Amino acid sequence: MHSWPQPDVPALSGDCVELQLFDTADQCVRPVRPAATAGMYVCGITPYDSTHLGHAATYVAFDLIHRQLLDNGHAVVYVQNVTDVDDPLFERAARDNVDWRELGDDQTTLFRSDMEALRVIPPRDFVSVSESVDEVIAVVQQLLDKGAAYVVDDPEHPDIYAPIDATGHFGYVSGYSPEHMRTFFAERGGDPERSGKHHPLDALIWRAARDGEPSWEAPFGAGRPGWHIECSAIANNRLKGIFDIQGGGSDLAFPHHEFSAAHYESLTDSERMAGHYVHAGMISLDGVKMSKSLGNLVFVHKLTAAGHEPAAIRLGIYSSHYRGDRDWSEGVLARAEQRLAHYRAAVAATTDEAAAKQLVQQLRERLADDLDTPGALRAADAWASTHGTDDAVDSSSPLKDAELSAAGEHVRTAFDALLGVRL
Repeated sequence: MHSWPQPDVPALSGDCVELQLFDTADQCVRPVRPAATAGMYVCGITPYDSTHLGHAATYVAFDLIHRQLLDNGHAVVYVQNVTDVDDPLFERAARDNVDWRELGDDQTTLFRSDMEALRVIPPRDFVSVSESVDEVIAVVQQLLDKGAAYVVDDPEHPDIYAPIDATGHFGYVSGYSPEHMRTFFAERGGDPERSGKHHPLDALIWRAARDGEPSWEAPFGAGRPGWHIECSAIANNRLKGIFDIQGGGSDLAFPHHEFSAAHYESLTDSERMAGHYVHAGMISLDGVKMSKSLGNLVFVHKLTAAGHEPAAIRLGIYSSHYRGDRDWSEGVLARAEQRLAHYRAAVAATTDEAAAKQLVQQLRERLADDLDTPGALRAADAWASTHGTDDAVDSSSPLKDAELSAAGEHVRTAFDALLGVRL
């Protein structure tokens, strides 16, 4: 599966700052210290509906991480999956009387266009589950051979499960109690009541073929992958030895990342899948959590079609911290557009190189501190208030090189390189 075009990411002069991120497993902010090449895996979309702002905010957060790693001189192997083999996709395709592959392709294409518009650096490996089923089959077979998976005693549907005691340290990613695990497992796609399982929390890794469902041939019987094993297999083949960051929305910490880690660790005999487990908060609209059932989703492509610049959308996302549950509103977007115009006016007017260098260093420091985007914007606000002008500046398009002093160019380069915002 092809990714989307790579945006230009300019090199930034000055002193970089070591990135520190909150790790969900350890419940603290600590340094990210990869080797020369950093590996990052971010769980992708299930392509049965349009990309909404909650998706965008998550991928923009990990784009910030990508940019900080580049600024620190690391090459980055970024991997993202597309869960195009899943019940919600099949159900939506059946409802709309379309082929599930066609629906998945259409929505993935729209996702790519949204990410390109927002200038998100694309993954090196953009991998659909449907094109990596052979990888999953190989992993399931290895787990069966190691005794780290079992077939339920059900002649009609001999599904394959992974036991939670296969690694000896199951539960460290989320830190949830057994009671919380069981609750969230049932709410988020698990099947704790399935008869024949060794433990209610054992996770499905291969669903035996059912009538009317897509299936693939395998040595242990035709079927399709379970949810969590997909990411374990894809990551194992692309990030082994450089798995520095596992990321996604906060709702993925359990069960998805918990089980993905357990499967990966069972397969590789490792103690820990990723160096950091990083999770972004949920987005609400006017104080109410965005959800398809409520119909209160804000779509990126509709915002851009209405004339809102992607740079302003990114600034709106940055107004709150990535780890918290955040609110979106017309007011948030209006304030972001005012900021964009303010910053462009200041960049066009400034000639103070010392102040520009000081601002760039402040941006680096704030972003290195667990992506403190609100702090970064406060620093930029203060700088723009001091160095701006009352002259009108057209904020509908980026400034031209000829309009800028060396100081203005330095600030503009920093916004582009570090924040993905073109001034």
